[in-house]
Amino acid sequence: MIFRVATRQDLPAVLALLADGGAGAGRAGDRAGDPVPVEAGGAHERAFAAIEADPRNELMVLQDGDALVGCLQLTYVPGLGQGGRERALVEAVRIRADRRGGGLGAELMALAVERARGRGCGLVQLTSDKRRTAAHRFYERLGFARSHEGFKLRLEP
Repeated sequence: MIFRVATRQDLPAVLALLADGGAGAGRAGDRAGDPVPVEAGGAHERAFAAIEADPRNELMVLQDGDALVGCLQLTYVPGLGQGGRERALVEAVRIRADRRGGGLGAELMALAVERARGRGCGLVQLTSDKRRTAAHRFYERLGFARSHEGFKLRLEP
């Protein structure tokens, strides 16, 4: 397994992973598992370019041979809490459906935590859709605590 920063060539496979994930299914594109076409200059490509250009954002992938089997996004947030240390925000965690249940999710999260620790972060935090109860049990098994109640306000164009 290789844990690495995603490249532009990974974008269709990453979008397929995001489309194949429980409560979030369908947000990224077409049918789960199919590479998602990326329109040149379109919204996904612009978002990827912004992530790639920002030193506080990393789109990470877990690669097995030629296949991407997992992904997540790490965002490093500066703040005055945690003794002035950054916190790492984990988003868009996905393992390919046919590879779930074999420990890859735990491996992916452990690698992300180590990456945050290596950067000097004082905290790793994430949110998870309330409907994803199996994901909640997974995060708790990894040592994450339900410490806060989160809120979101969707802004429509």
